[in-house]
Amino acid sequence: MNSNEQSTLNAFLRLSRVLDILRQQCPWDSVQTISSLRYLTIEEVYELSDAILQLEQHEGDHQYDNPLMKELGDLFMHLLFYAKIANDEHRFTPADVLHSICDKLLSRHPHIALPDREGVMQGGPQNPVPEWEKVKMKEGRKSVLEGVPNSLPSLVKAQRMQEKAMGVGFKFPDSESAFRKVEEEYEELREAVANPGNQQQETPSHVTEEFGDLLFALIVWSHFLGVNADEALSLANQKFQRRFSHIEEAAKQKGTTIDKLSIEEMRHYWKEAKQQELT
Repeated sequence: MNSNEQSTLNAFLRLSRVLDILRQQCPWDSVQTISSLRYLTIEEVYELSDAILQLEQHEGDHQYDNPLMKELGDLFMHLLFYAKIANDEHRFTPADVLHSICDKLLSRHPHIALPDREGVMQGGPQNPVPEWEKVKMKEGRKSVLEGVPNSLPSLVKAQRMQEKAMGVGFKFPDSESAFRKVEEEYEELREAVANPGNQQQETPSHVTEEFGDLLFALIVWSHFLGVNADEALSLANQKFQRRFSHIEEAAKQKGTTIDKLSIEEMRHYWKEAKQQELT
């Protein structure tokens, strides 16, 4: 074991010991359950996502490394916390969790030599690279889409379903074909908007359905463009927030509030914010 590995192990053992003490002595930590932590973990994942986006927007600026490190630490703590609660409830141990993911990685990478639980190297370059989704089906899944959580945000869920479908060959041959599908769905949406009364009342609006189809087609096209649709929308949200905040600040400087501005004034300050971003 080299010094870096020993340092990592020592840090892991320190966190493990800290959590053990907190589980015994902290009034809050001692009563937490797997269910009570769930919504907090979701929040931590989104905070990590925000830190990653900030890092990507300011590439090379290391002042953004520290927030990322802290958010990774928060999430790391949550994962170990779950495993310790499960251990207390005699479900499984932290070691079981770590061995489980190692076993999965070994199973899905037979073309790379990896250690088993006894440290014996298994697999290697003599084995062919597996087709990932077929490997997952052999592990007991009944559907290629089974591994996509129902609770994922809709946009992310669409991305993951499409990626899995593409993994077994269900995809457009090229970017131009995917774009033609976008155009097709756009025209169907225009037709639905022009004739909104063709759907029965008890079913979702035809306009809503066609709007969803267009969004789905755009996400499909994003794969061919090399664009992460969720990241693109997150960046657009941040851009909108920056520019809208500029309008609010401009109103404040005028001694008024944004709702008192005319739409022409709002557009002027919006363009001003946009211009500032370009300079």
